[in-house]
Amino acid sequence: MGIAIVAAVAFLCLVSAPAGADTWLPHPAGAAWSYSWSDSSYNPAATTENVIVQKQTSTSFTLAWADAADTPPDANATTLNCASTLSSTGLTSPDIGVMTFKDSNAGLLNTDWNSCPPPFDAPILCASASGCPNSLSSAFYNVIWGNRVPVLSEPLLQGVSWNATGGAQNDVSSSSFYLGLQTVKVPAFPAGVTAAVVRTNIVQVGALGDPYGSGTRTTWWVDGVGPVKVVFAHAGGGLTSYGPPPVTNVVLLSTSLTPVKPAPDQDYFPLVVGKKRTYRWTNKRYLRQPEVETMTVAAAANRSARIQVKSVSGPIRTIGQYLFSTRLDGVTNLSGSASAATLAKFPSLGHRRHFFTPLDLMTFGFHPMLPAYPVPGTVWHSGDASDFQIYGVTGTSRVVGVTKVKVPAGTFQALEVQSVLTQKGHRFGSGVRTMWFGANTGLVKLVFRHRDGSTSVVQLLKK
Repeated sequence: MGIAIVAAVAFLCLVSAPAGADTWLPHPAGAAWSYSWSDSSYNPAATTENVIVQKQTSTSFTLAWADAADTPPDANATTLNCASTLSSTGLTSPDIGVMTFKDSNAGLLNTDWNSCPPPFDAPILCASASGCPNSLSSAFYNVIWGNRVPVLSEPLLQGVSWNATGGAQNDVSSSSFYLGLQTVKVPAFPAGVTAAVVRTNIVQVGALGDPYGSGTRTTWWVDGVGPVKVVFAHAGGGLTSYGPPPVTNVVLLSTSLTPVKPAPDQDYFPLVVGKKRTYRWTNKRYLRQPEVETMTVAAAANRSARIQVKSVSGPIRTIGQYLFSTRLDGVTNLSGSASAATLAKFPSLGHRRHFFTPLDLMTFGFHPMLPAYPVPGTVWHSGDASDFQIYGVTGTSRVVGVTKVKVPAGTFQALEVQSVLTQKGHRFGSGVRTMWFGANTGLVKLVFRHRDGSTSVVQLLKK
């Protein structure tokens, strides 16, 4: 049999965020929160702030807050009347403000804020005292400081970390790490509530108030409610040079919202640089000897990654690269290309598709490959026009549940995902595909029972 040299066509599939996907800071009309925030140096007596949803437009929403001792937050205000509040209350600096967020496919973003100036004795968080727009004198300022884009990277899965910037001039940088789920007690939930814990290391350089703007912040997020607790251990900047560095504490006193049980946070397709996997692909009808290939995560940024594929042994000599992303609409294959010289003769597929690698078998059909939070019983269907143009496949996928799977690399408690695929006119591109994904491992096994009677089996050999 002669050697057939073919090249897979690169493809691009763009997806949009599902509506209402973000629940870590829900914002239904009428939602309200009450927070207490204190600073061991600058606000030891604590301030109670009432927060409401002021307005919503498409995927953006604005929260308004005010010191509970002053005036209620105004749902209809278009400007902040700092001067009139000063004259009516006698305060040195009224605690009122607004903050705008955006729900995106990559998580929660902060797009704008406005408030009355911080108290006169608060550290100056800019290089100049004149017109400084930065502040840490409110509950939500302590939530967004150093990580406005994103405030919270989603989906929130085990092992996730991200870098972000903040401050008015993006002069504050941060690295955030998801630590997992734990029970936390706050006045709003005295019996305890399950929260997602995020630790953030923050650095600001060049501000007059250095190093108050730097330090380590821990935030507890409750699904269905929002942040319920913040502890910001500042690197310095206290009132005295010999005392301990200031610590800011924010706790939720009450809310109109009800917590929901967070979705499973296992990462079944980790995109970590350097992660390498070796797979064996067999098909008794078309592969006379097994095909063995390695998959290596060569680069990753902002929850997207490039995976390189290379043949180790077998009848297919291939090299390729694939781009994947994890977003709120799930794990998707953004693009892929592979070239191969092969002695194996597979049946043709429609839409100029080819199966050269286990990744081709895994991504074939429609997106997402996995939901963002793969809860057993979740079902999704083909129907996206761009997916159909790429693959020409219709069908249904569902998350079956977690089962024990044994492969040469070991035994795994793996998430089972089953797809029924139909590529009209092509029996090899049709059939039932079952995939098993290990937490923090990725694909461990794939069985594609093609409608032409053959079966492709992919197994993890080494991780």
